[in-house]
Amino acid sequence: FGRVPPDIFALNRRLRYYHSIGAGVDAILSPELIESDVILASEKGEVGIHLAEHAFALLLGLTRGIHTALRDPDYRHRETIRRKQRELFEQTMGIVGFGGTGREVARRALGFGMRVLAIDIEDVPPEPGVEAIWKPDRLPELLGTSDVVVIGLPLTKATHHLFTRDLFRQMRPSAILINVTRGAIVYTDDLVAALNDGLIWGAGLDVTDPEPLPAGHPLWTHPRVIVTPHTAGGSPRRAGRAIVTFCENLRRLRAGQPLLSLIDKRKGY
Repeated sequence: FGRVPPDIFALNRRLRYYHSIGAGVDAILSPELIESDVILASEKGEVGIHLAEHAFALLLGLTRGIHTALRDPDYRHRETIRRKQRELFEQTMGIVGFGGTGREVARRALGFGMRVLAIDIEDVPPEPGVEAIWKPDRLPELLGTSDVVVIGLPLTKATHHLFTRDLFRQMRPSAILINVTRGAIVYTDDLVAALNDGLIWGAGLDVTDPEPLPAGHPLWTHPRVIVTPHTAGGSPRRAGRAIVTFCENLRRLRAGQPLLSLIDKRKGY
């Protein structure tokens, strides 16, 4: 229960079950772990609540101009902020990756009166209120339809630098990109160029590539960007949820029952 570096994992002799702290397992998926018989589970499906809340904190900060007011607290910005404020009501949100985090984001978007579309490579169950869950071949359609695009993907070989200039060209010039999962899913240089060239309007990022984002990087001070230092995973209730799942899986392992939050080691999620 926890996380060990790949070189330490390679020393194991009797390990049967590895419950990784963290939803993503990209940092621990060594060839030795993938090829082993060790069962791997993680916090996937359990961090969605606070990641979704953070996604909306970033989104609302941008749409209501809160980031501008906080950077330079002065009443003279009042009219400028009011002119640029946006509503989420009746806007379209596209969620790329519809696992635990994507579902929690969708539930909150529906509470704001948004239309919600989603993309997932797997045959995931429907979610009440979500208009459609498409396969990745319809990603261009989702991007071209969405006022807000939220990334809910794990980091794998297939998703590494998935969001490049090619995808930004398919988004609306007024669109906002939100990423609270893994920074390397977005190619940062192309994101900066897309913002400056008007391919998209803004971005809310809790994760970046590189991470930490260097001091003085243009994303820190861009007028239509909010960056938080990988803090979306923080919650006073997170550890309790992880421990409950871990203990439940120990009982299930002993009883020969199916386990929760399992990772497909070859897929990477």
